[in-house]
Amino acid sequence: MQVWSIEGNAQRLDGGAMFGNAPKAVWQRWVAADADNRIELACRAMLVTDLDGRNVLFDAGIGAFFAPHLRERYGVVEERHVLLDSLRRVGLGHDDIDAVVISHLHFDHAGGLLAAWQADVPPSLLFPRARFIIGDEAWRRAQQPHPRDRASFIAELQPLLEASGRLELVSGECSATLGPHVRLHRSSGHTPGLMLAEVGGDHGGIVFCADLIPGRPWVHLPITMGYDRYPERLIDEKHAFLDQMIARGTRLFFTHDAHCAAARVVRDDSGRYAAVGGQDALVGEVL
Repeated sequence: MQVWSIEGNAQRLDGGAMFGNAPKAVWQRWVAADADNRIELACRAMLVTDLDGRNVLFDAGIGAFFAPHLRERYGVVEERHVLLDSLRRVGLGHDDIDAVVISHLHFDHAGGLLAAWQADVPPSLLFPRARFIIGDEAWRRAQQPHPRDRASFIAELQPLLEASGRLELVSGECSATLGPHVRLHRSSGHTPGLMLAEVGGDHGGIVFCADLIPGRPWVHLPITMGYDRYPERLIDEKHAFLDQMIARGTRLFFTHDAHCAAARVVRDDSGRYAAVGGQDALVGEVL
């Protein structure tokens, strides 16, 4: 297997929202804010090629499905569908992808499944050969969202996924499509049923952290986002998850860190976690 970091459309979002109850005096040591208090964020996907002969994409970023006024509201930087450009740079089109594993259905993780916005053209689904693998609890949340996070979902997306005939809802640790080579973890502190995909076995693998740990600053245990549904639960989940990843030597893959795609995690004698050995990109690294 080979693993690649695949950049999607970037975002600029309010730093206070991204760091929850942490004051700006703390978080500005890690990331710089612009004049509107927004910070730079990636919407990065992970690609694994030759996974039992398959090309598998983990998340799809925010994409370019928003109309211009919504693109401005949500801080999407580029008009074009950057994920498709990034796939082409590694020699693949979206029609070469055999499976897409979606951690959860918030638009900054699943919007890239849709074609770029065109005036008076209804949304359409990309990845015509792919199986779409989604946790069953995350699917139910998207079907019946709470008013607090209803705006985070794409109403048109679920019907398109169902109509494709290629949707797999997963409740256990493995997907029927991908088998035991991909281990699926669950977390509900950010949103119910968030699915974290680990690839590469019990030693030396890599795990797609999604919004449990969006980037290096969030490795620090108390740091959560204002978007998280249950911050205290998330901290408990993160604690157990990080200990497990350290024990197995598994690297973390970050979707939202603008300058780091992956890193190892360590824990010092005081119990504080930190990301070390950061990699700004993964380019065909053998797992």
